[in-house]
Amino acid sequence: MSAATPAASSSGGVSPVNASAPDVTQNVSSIDRLVLEYLRSRGHKDAERALNESLESGSVDESTKTVSAEDLIKTLAVYAQKPSRPGDNVLKESANVLQELTAMGNPPSIQNLIASLGTVGAEDILSVDPTDKEEGFRELEAWVEGSLDMYKPEFRPILFPIFCHFHLDLVQRGFKEAALRFYATYSPSLAPMHHATLHHLSTLLLPSHVQNDDDAQRFKNEKYVIRMSRSGFSLLVGWLTEGVGGEATGAGDGFSGEKGKRGRAAIMRVVNNHLRFDVTAASATAVSPNAWEESTGLLSQLIPQTSASATPNPHAFNASKGELKLGPAPISEELRAETERVIREQSVLDRDPNAQYDLQFLRPPAVLGVISPTESDMLPYPQSFKTVDVQREVEKVRDARKRIRLEPSALSSIDMNSVQGGAARARGLPSICAYTLHDVGEGAPCCTFSPDLTLMAAGFSESYIRLWSLKNEKLKGLRNDFSLSSVKDSGSLSKIQQKEGNTTRKLVGHSGPVYSLSFDPLGGSAVPPRYLLSASADATTRLWSLDTMTNVVAFRGHQNPVWDVQWSPMGIYFATASRDRTARLWSTDRTSCLRIYAGHLSDVDCVRFHPNSLYLATGSSDWTARLWDVQRGACVRVFIGHQGSLSTLAISPDGRYLASAGEDLAINLWDLGSGRRIKKMTGHTASVYSLSFSAESSMLVSGGADWTVRCWDVRGAGGSGKSRESGVTESTITRTIDDENNETSDLLATFPTKRTPITNVHFTPRNLCLVAGNFLAPDSR
Repeated sequence: MSAATPAASSSGGVSPVNASAPDVTQNVSSIDRLVLEYLRSRGHKDAERALNESLESGSVDESTKTVSAEDLIKTLAVYAQKPSRPGDNVLKESANVLQELTAMGNPPSIQNLIASLGTVGAEDILSVDPTDKEEGFRELEAWVEGSLDMYKPEFRPILFPIFCHFHLDLVQRGFKEAALRFYATYSPSLAPMHHATLHHLSTLLLPSHVQNDDDAQRFKNEKYVIRMSRSGFSLLVGWLTEGVGGEATGAGDGFSGEKGKRGRAAIMRVVNNHLRFDVTAASATAVSPNAWEESTGLLSQLIPQTSASATPNPHAFNASKGELKLGPAPISEELRAETERVIREQSVLDRDPNAQYDLQFLRPPAVLGVISPTESDMLPYPQSFKTVDVQREVEKVRDARKRIRLEPSALSSIDMNSVQGGAARARGLPSICAYTLHDVGEGAPCCTFSPDLTLMAAGFSESYIRLWSLKNEKLKGLRNDFSLSSVKDSGSLSKIQQKEGNTTRKLVGHSGPVYSLSFDPLGGSAVPPRYLLSASADATTRLWSLDTMTNVVAFRGHQNPVWDVQWSPMGIYFATASRDRTARLWSTDRTSCLRIYAGHLSDVDCVRFHPNSLYLATGSSDWTARLWDVQRGACVRVFIGHQGSLSTLAISPDGRYLASAGEDLAINLWDLGSGRRIKKMTGHTASVYSLSFSAESSMLVSGGADWTVRCWDVRGAGGSGKSRESGVTESTITRTIDDENNETSDLLATFPTKRTPITNVHFTPRNLCLVAGNFLAPDSR
């Protein structure tokens, strides 16, 4: 065949034009044939050759013409039309096939044959085209970014669920390469807000992964709630149906053309099947830009439903729970009278005439609109008070008198580099004392300080706890040669203590990493604590005696690692948070838990008691925080707005605010009374590990994995803006801070460390700030 082919192509001395002319003239119209014959007879070979080439290219274009979607449907699928509906395929939906064929008079045998066929037709084939999803998301993103600035905050949340559904659909249908390309193209713009979820989606590469993944099935089976204003929703519907409105100039052709229509159809399928819109009557400008995400997400399981047909709404749920008693805990009249007597006696001994004014701190003025609990509302406590209770209350009064008054508002309108800037910093910023752990092998997940600032404790990944005396005092344990029968009272206990001690002690008992520690708060800042609680990966919580330096009780009940533990403000009770998705309430006189707080959809990562002990706040990996009634075990508030797991919580000393932070790099400030978010504070460049309020609740200090301590103005308006400098020059910092952070204007100052992630920040009652963390060697990060 290879020898015959050249022989057939070289016939005589015919020119290429003349050889190709007969083939072309057979396929051209009569007019073109006459023109070719005329040019050939006149000898215009160049013109004849050009016309032949033009006719040849026209025939190629005709043969390679793209088939439209309608023609493909007519060719591949069963197609029929009615005279009343010309051009519309009445058989495109399998549910209507039998009805339409009966109306058209077709035989029953053909009806049965068509009814037995699968539901996949030409339109279903077009719906799985991966390019439709890429084109649809590109146009949607261009429309959102091209809309007015007032609508962008409420339009942007719709991009994330549509991206997730498109990616999961591509993976589930086997388009792995298209899914990877789609993820690489469009995930960077969503990564700042949804880094954790996007990283998880990137690990789903096979249809079996999607089928067996809990998060993927939640997206498939639950409605993703989007909050939107009425005018914004109208614009969105108009763009989806008509393809106009709000698109950036030159961004594309909108939904014009076949590809644009199929892109619209792909987005419409997600909108209709997987999204639910919570349309509010408020205008777009009346809602804070960050408030749109509060009611956005997979909310059907996050919010306890008060009505089966109601749209999940955290604000409606919070309002249905009524008012909370957020005022300070009451003090018995006997304890108050004894405290006043001790203060008066000490003022006489100290010859301090101003001490008489200290009594006002025992009776703080009532805050307007805040309900205070009564003694009948409180948890059961011993009826009679002890000496340590009096000492604690007396020291509270002293702390209030000697407290450094922090005034963050003094920094609002002063240039930090001016002469007045130094004085303003002294009034507005706290003094910070940092404790750094060096040569920590596998890391120290947690650190904490005792209320009286005499002890510091750290939990290590090697399953032990280490104590340090911050006053350089000797920590003594028990001798090894004592007999239990010789221990009769506290006096005999002191006789069997070690004669010599050390400024540090090691507590061994856990069989897994220690994740959280909490000192006994009963003595407050007046006397050293007597007990220490620790939570570990071995699913136990242990109570340690600081008198004997030994483990007293192991509390078992959780079936998974315990992430956090915290004492109640008045001692006796404590709460734990675990990977088993529950928080639990315990008391030191029982080994079994008293209450189980269940409702989170993932790990409960952190717990915090309200200052009056009536409520317990929990933060979870399901991106939400909850407030529970301690005694009833019921959820009374749900806080939705984070875009990642929560790692820490803090409740203000006045009991009115809750601060939450985690892996989404944002700190949210919530009003406990209404359950609404007050503002969102950003500036950290890595996960936030710890939060602490100042004694007046006017300042919040945070520490995180970005090796910084940051101070925030709680009462400031917030919003976008560049943070103020702390006075530390860039040249003195070994690691510069990225100036392109999305820092809000309520960030007062940033204090960087060399290479120390801050695992704990702690405000003392006198507004001294203590922070702690373990130093990372240069090759550790």
